Order: sequence, then structure tokens, then C-alpha cells
Amino acid sequence: MKKYKKHVWCAVMIVLIVAFDQITKYLVTLYLKGKPPVTFIPGVVQFNYAENTGMAFSMLSGARWVFIALTTVVCAVGIWYIFSNRCKSLWAYWSIGVVISGGIGNLIDRIANNYVVDFIEPTFVNFAVFNIADSAVTLGAISLAAFLIYDAFRSKGEKNG
Repeated sequence: MKKYKKHVWCAVMIVLIVAFDQITKYLVTLYLKGKPPVTFIPGVVQFNYAENTGMAFSMLSGARWVFIALTTVVCAVGIWYIFSNRCKSLWAYWSIGVVISGGIGNLIDRIANNYVVDFIEPTFVNFAVFNIADSAVTLGAISLAAFLIYDAFRSKGEKNG
């Protein structure tokens, strides 16, 4: 029963992140589409409606079906991996769950709109406009990479010690 409890909480987390992503995109579309950017934190970040048909920095624009297929496969494999109890580390488990939530958030946009709604624009540096789902994918991937590096060094230490 205990192992299923983490699955329930992970599913709740995924649903909450996807919902937050979709609600923010809906509000930005409703209030900012066709309007000038709105400063959120002066000199740091503004909200600026953008439609992205590609991936990060609009690379590969127009490859919608490639993104839909790739995202679907990655999310499906991730869901299978964490919910089949193959993932033994909670750190990796939750990191993969966060990546999945971001993938699903952007997948919904690609299927429904043919593009992803981006709106968070840093103003202190020249950087891409992004959204909550992009943040989830990035932060989850960084966390997963950190775990894999940690685990590799830990495993190497166990072999040598």
C-alpha cells in the first residue's frame, strides 16, 4: 500500500503542474494576446504573449507532429517507468514526474493550438520567452541530471571503498 501512496501523490503533482501551466496560458491568452508586454518585476521579468511552433528558442519551427510524437513517447515511457515501480530513487522518481508534467502541458498546447503559448520573458538578459511547462521540463531535467551525477559518484565510491 505504501508504494501506491507515492504514485497517488505523484499523479496529483503532475495534474497540479499541468493545471497551473494551462491556467496561466489561458489567462495570458485572454489578457495579453495582441497587447504589449506587462512588466511583472521591473528590470527582471515581464509577461509577453508569444506563440511558439518550435522548441526552445523556436528551433525546428513547424515540426509539430515530430514534437507531438516525441513528447508522447517520452511522457509514456516516463509514466510507465515511475508507475511500474522500476524507479528505486525518490529523487529520480519525482524529477521524472516533474519532466512528465511539463511535457504534458506543452503537448496539450501543440495538439489543441498547433503551437505552445509562451509568456515569461526575462528582461535582465537576452533569453527566450518560456512558460510554466518549459520550467518544469528544465528544472526536472536538471534535478534528474544532478541525481545521475550524484549516483554515479556514489556508485564509484562504493566500488572503490
